[in-house]
Amino acid sequence: MSASSVSPTASPATPERIMQMAWGFSITRALSTSLELELFRHVADGKRTPAELAKAASATPRGVAMIVDAMVGLGLLVRAGVGREAPVSLAPDADLFLVKGKSSYIGEFVLFHSHFIDAQWRSLTDVVRTGTPAVALDQPTQGVPVWHELVDALFAVGFKAAQQVGVELATRHPGKAIRLLDVAAGSGVWGLGAATTNPSVRATFQDLPETLTHTKRWVERMGLGARADYLPGDLRHVDFGTGRFDAAVLGHICHSEGAAPSRALLAKVAQALTPGGTIVIAEFVPNADRNGPPLPLLFALNMLVNTSEGDTFTFAEYAAWLKAAGFEDVRQVDAPAPSPLIVATKA
Repeated sequence: MSASSVSPTASPATPERIMQMAWGFSITRALSTSLELELFRHVADGKRTPAELAKAASATPRGVAMIVDAMVGLGLLVRAGVGREAPVSLAPDADLFLVKGKSSYIGEFVLFHSHFIDAQWRSLTDVVRTGTPAVALDQPTQGVPVWHELVDALFAVGFKAAQQVGVELATRHPGKAIRLLDVAAGSGVWGLGAATTNPSVRATFQDLPETLTHTKRWVERMGLGARADYLPGDLRHVDFGTGRFDAAVLGHICHSEGAAPSRALLAKVAQALTPGGTIVIAEFVPNADRNGPPLPLLFALNMLVNTSEGDTFTFAEYAAWLKAAGFEDVRQVDAPAPSPLIVATKA
């Protein structure tokens, strides 16, 4: 573009946006420190000033005043008044998700990212150059130890969206008993969430035997043992059966599997469903032209770093794969999640 073609009223380029990106790590670290100090729990317990919070957290007043400033600046704390000593309160999302002890607490999930995921991402340049992941979490030998750390932390993250699955199944299968297969169930959040909002759901939780130990604890904790069955095994090899289920849910599974294994998995699920059965997919889904939103695109890089074949896929890709597997009426359903749920019916 020549100088003469630039509008005289156009705003000049500044480095501000790039600087914010370069300092992105600081947000994760500041939030993690706030969680490690249990700052949000202390505010919920009535400690509202930096001095009170410093005493409760056994930390220095200077350091806590600065971390409180950062949380106010990020909108997770709300300051009532002027100056550092003014009392603070919790923003609604911080109150719901960052107060340790609440069932909706996702702090352990945040801390997993700031510790384990951050360490793997330091290899990103080498991974892009070589195509070799820092760790292959899609392989049981490498993934199981990490899953023992992550599985329980994921429960609160997915529970609200999982409850929406139960609502959707009630609409699609009114007045009928629903045999639901929860594929690679992890904590069992998707089957359990569906069962809490739909008493017609009986869930079969499929996962590696080591992971099902976590699932069984969550099933008992939720009091749903009478409506639970278990199918141990690697999802790529275990037999789902033929016409055995009325519905199946894949809760954030395809992104770690990759394109070809996901297509094979969808065909396998189709075989396991009765005609008219429902499949529900929860995933990070980028726009059709992959120009946003940022989270699904960055999560694709996370799969590059941490899996052998993983990626994120567009709705059009899922729709094509589902139709090839024998599904119809592929559409998206709003849910309290990063992306809408993808649902389809077996023809």
